[in-house]
Amino acid sequence: SLREGIRSHRNFQDFHLHMEFKLAYMPAARGQGRSNSGCYMQGRYEVQILDSPWGPADHRECGAIYGVAPPRVNAARESQRWQSYLIHFQQPLFDETETKSSPAVLTVYHNGILIHDQQPVGFSTGSGKAELPGPAPLLLQDHGNLVRFRNIWWVPLS
Repeated sequence: SLREGIRSHRNFQDFHLHMEFKLAYMPAARGQGRSNSGCYMQGRYEVQILDSPWGPADHRECGAIYGVAPPRVNAARESQRWQSYLIHFQQPLFDETETKSSPAVLTVYHNGILIHDQQPVGFSTGSGKAELPGPAPLLLQDHGNLVRFRNIWWVPLS
């Protein structure tokens, strides 16, 4: 289940987000137990954070849009090294009856490498909040693992 770690006080619509994160060294942990976290746009759409710098990535590994799309390439670094995401987010569009007319769209760079290019996301991912019209906060997930964050900033799209 989703434990809310850090939630922004501000609500967001369309934006560019930059964030840096460092994962703990957890050699005895396996799979989703290795510094598991996530960055949720509007608390709904998760870009996975996980210590998984080996082999091809899948839809649950670092850089994945969780449960939707694996990254094009595994751009993850080893634990204990700073990494970065640059995320371009477009919120879903809803008509006047609050029926979704267009999905959310994410473009993601991981450590400077393009891993998702205008990826549509037709539903809230993982343990994300329900899709609704309007802005919502950014959420950095707490899965009980040690993850450090720094240099988080956003630029709204007009």
